This record gives sequence, structure tokens and C-alpha cells, in this order.
Amino acid sequence: MNGIAKQFSSIEQVTDQYFPQKSVNNSGKASDICFKDVLLQQQNKADGIDSNLKFSKHAAARLSSRNINLSSEQSRRLENGVQQAKEKGINESLVLVDSLAFIVNVPNQTVVTAMDQTETKSNVFTNIDGAVIM
Repeated sequence: MNGIAKQFSSIEQVTDQYFPQKSVNNSGKASDICFKDVLLQQQNKADGIDSNLKFSKHAAARLSSRNINLSSEQSRRLENGVQQAKEKGINESLVLVDSLAFIVNVPNQTVVTAMDQTETKSNVFTNIDGAVIM
């Protein structure tokens, strides 16, 4: 220990020598990408699905709090539903996949919220201009 103490006068010198700092390019912009989006994209790529569909923070929180886990097949069908809505010129769409309901901002390809069958009992959806049943 004394050998190290004679070579370095501070912990910062030890840290700098053994753990050099990499330069970080920080443009000052906050990223709009959340962990859940990145995880879903990577899972989709692993399953052979190249998804451009994003999940808002609200939708990601809803999926998590409601224990909703999309299978790769359900994700593919959701993507197809969004694509069909886009082809029909829908801006805000309800996409139904099995017992799951998704409100999607079609131009941004962003899932705004998600719910399961237990929360769709009222069967009333507002602020949409189209629906796709997959």
C-alpha cells in the first residue's frame, strides 16, 4: 500500500490512470427513447420483426402496471393493424389484438395507451377516428 501512496497523491490520480475517462458527446438534448422501447425493439429484432412502433411513457407504464406482455405474434399483429390504419388515413386509431386494446397515434407510430379486457368493459373509446380489429 505504501508503494501506491508514494506514487499518487490523490484517489483521482489513481482513478485517472487505471480508469481513463472517455470523452462523452453530449449535445444537451434529452432522449425521447425510453428503456422499454429499446427493449421491445431488441426483442422484436431477435424474433425477426423490425418494428418502428414506439410506446409512450404512459403506454409503457400501463403495460407494466397491468402486467401486459405482448408476444412476438401479438406485436406483429399490432404493427400490421397500425399499418392498415395508416393506409386508410386514420390518425388516432383503436387497435384491438386479442383481448388487448391499444390507442395509437398513427402518423407518429406511437402507442399512446394500452389496456386489457378487464378495463374495456365500458366499450367506450374517445378521441379516435378509426378502429382496426386484428
